[in-house]
Amino acid sequence: MNTASLMEKRAAQVSFAVAGVVPVVAGLWGVFQPAAGTVGSQLNHGRYLSGLLLAIGLAFWAAIPDIERHAARIRLLTGVVVIGGCCRFLGVMLGDPLSPSVAGALAMELAVTPLLCFWQSRLVIRS
Repeated sequence: MNTASLMEKRAAQVSFAVAGVVPVVAGLWGVFQPAAGTVGSQLNHGRYLSGLLLAIGLAFWAAIPDIERHAARIRLLTGVVVIGGCCRFLGVMLGDPLSPSVAGALAMELAVTPLLCFWQSRLVIRS
């Protein structure tokens, strides 16, 4: 791998590591600090969904060391994230409030994650 490719790989690894902080921290937060006003099965379901978000972040992180070799995993995870983002966006279109946290989540789900996936696919082509 030439120096430019190695530098791009390192930059992608750092970007995936930084972006992965969002689902890991949000997932952990949701498990231990559930949304106010939730009770019973809603509370338990919220913890479950937060656990899934945590797992998505950890799975992205697990791909970092050999990032150019994990295209299938990254594409699958990106698909899961984008589908979730589309559902979140549909909720906004149906009247859910567009708070700053919802807007930030939409940006991660519908822009940042697909862009990182595209970047990773370039690394695959070059390796």
